[in-house]
Amino acid sequence: MRITFILPAVSMAGGIRVVANHAKELAKRGHRVVVVSMPPRQLTWQRKVKSLLRGRGWPSVEREESYLDGMDVEQRELESWRFVEDADLPEADVVVATWWETAAGVAALSRSRGAKAILIQGYEVFRDFEPSGRDAVWKLPLHKIVVSRWLESISRDRFDDDQASLVPNAVDAAQFHAAVRGKQRRPTVGLVYNPEHCKGADIALEAFRLALRQMPELKLVAFGRTSPVPEMPLPSQARYVRDPAQAMLCELYGSCDAWLFSSRSEGFGLPILEAMACRTPVIGTRAGAAPELLSDGGGILINTEDPNAMAQAIVQISRMSETTWQVMSDAAYATATHYTWADATTLFEQALQTAIERDHRSESAHESAAETMVAT
Repeated sequence: MRITFILPAVSMAGGIRVVANHAKELAKRGHRVVVVSMPPRQLTWQRKVKSLLRGRGWPSVEREESYLDGMDVEQRELESWRFVEDADLPEADVVVATWWETAAGVAALSRSRGAKAILIQGYEVFRDFEPSGRDAVWKLPLHKIVVSRWLESISRDRFDDDQASLVPNAVDAAQFHAAVRGKQRRPTVGLVYNPEHCKGADIALEAFRLALRQMPELKLVAFGRTSPVPEMPLPSQARYVRDPAQAMLCELYGSCDAWLFSSRSEGFGLPILEAMACRTPVIGTRAGAAPELLSDGGGILINTEDPNAMAQAIVQISRMSETTWQVMSDAAYATATHYTWADATTLFEQALQTAIERDHRSESAHESAAETMVAT
C-alpha cells in the first residue's frame, strides 16, 4: 500500500510515538510510507506567558525532538500551519489524519490522494472547531481507527458508526522491560506529573497524601515535562525528574511498587503499559484502556475522581506479601508483553484495507447512481 500520515507538529508526545511506531513497522513490511507534518506553531504572546506560568518555560518555535527522528521513511513539513492540499501529497491508496486539526483537510482531499481515514487517540474538547465543536471530527466522512474500546463505544453509541476499527496500542519491549524483581525496601509509588486537568495528577497526589497518613514511610517517584506548578505542589517525600531521557524511564517505572494512573479522560494511557512492562502493577481509573489492561490482575481498577479509593489501593499493594505482589507483578508483565507493536500494526494494516474497501464501495455506489440517472 501507499500510505500517507498527516500529523500536527512533531514532538515527543505519546500520540506521535504511536504514529511513529506504525509508520516504522509498515515501512519494514514494504509499504510506501510518507509522513507530512505541520511546522512548529507560532504562539501568541498570551500563550507564551501562560506556558511560563504553568511551569513549562518560555516556549520556543524551534522544531522539537521527535519520535520520528532518524526513521527511514519519507518526511515532509508544510511551510505553515494550514490544512493539507492535494499538491502537498503524493498519490496514495490511503491517507490518515492523526489529530483533529488535520481531519478537515484530509476530508477535503481528492480521491487520488487515497481513501480517507483518521487515527483517533482521544475525545478532546474542540471548542474552536466549527461547525459543531468537539463532535465535528467524528462526523467527517473518514474511516475511524480507534485505540481503545472506550473510543470504539463513542463511535458506536454517540455517532451511530459501528464500523470503526479497534487497534490498541502496544509497548516497545526493547525500551520498557525488567527482570523478575521484588518489592522496594521502602514502599514506593509513582506517577506522571502533568498539570493538565484531564490527566488527574491532582487526584494521585491527594491519594498519596491520604495513604501517607497510614504509611509515613511511603515514597513518591514522579516525572514530567514541566516544573511543578504552585497550585499542584509535590510532597517532600517525592523524587521528581523533569523531562527524563527516554533511557531513564524504565528505571523510574521499575523503582516503584505501584504506578498511579489517575486520568479523568484518556484515549488510551500509554504509561499503563510502560509501567506494566517494567513489572510494576498499576492502580488506574476507568479511563482510556485501563479497564481492559487491568482486567487480568496486573493492578487495581478504581473509579475516577476517587482519591480515597486510590489511597486504599496504594496501602493494599504496599502491604502485600512478597509472594502476592509477585503474582500481580507477573500478571502486569504478561499483559504488557503478550501483544506487540507488530501485532498492533497487523491490525492497523487491516484497518487501512477496510478504509480502502469502504472507499471503493462508496465510489461504486456513486457510479451506479450516476448510471441509473443517465438511463432514466
